[in-house]
Amino acid sequence: MSPSYNHIAGQSVERLAALSDGIFAVAMTLLVLDLRVPITEGIRSERDLWRAILVLAPQIVMYLMSFLTLGIFWVGQQTQLNHLAHSDRNLTWIHLTFLFAVTLMPFSTRLLAEFAVYRTALLLYWGNIVLLGGTLYFSWVRATRGGLVRIDVSPEILAVICRRIIIGQSLYAFGALLCAFNTYWSIAFIVLVQLYYAIAPRIGRRS
Repeated sequence: MSPSYNHIAGQSVERLAALSDGIFAVAMTLLVLDLRVPITEGIRSERDLWRAILVLAPQIVMYLMSFLTLGIFWVGQQTQLNHLAHSDRNLTWIHLTFLFAVTLMPFSTRLLAEFAVYRTALLLYWGNIVLLGGTLYFSWVRATRGGLVRIDVSPEILAVICRRIIIGQSLYAFGALLCAFNTYWSIAFIVLVQLYYAIAPRIGRRS
């Protein structure tokens, strides 16, 4: 019996990781391209320059928040890929959906930066995060149930990866709910969550 194409397609974890690295790099670069240097003609003094920079402050915050978001999800995806023996067609397409969500991040970031006071912009940004987290969660479920994880990976590691995604998405959901009161509360909470995941674990290891 000749092998089915679907059984042999998309098995390379290395190719998937390489594609992911490239897409993350482009998405992170596109974020900073939305930051515009103040117009020279409008700057006549140090005070004018500071005022112009303060006007950019919301966009800078959105840039930092989204850069942290992409960094956190890059680490999450790489953690999963590092524990795989190989991939398959279904898992590859789940990761491609994940990468599709990555490419949307510059758009949702720009939308939120321009319309930060509107709940719709905040909820669309959160929806982008949900798509990232959801596809990453289902990729790990597929990998574990499909026998794609390395045999030396302990059940504790399998569980901790799932738990981290669920806790993270729960925190993001709570942050999105805060927009019922004020969108800036949501943004501030999401930034705190990002900082926790990026910085707090390192502080804990040093102390």
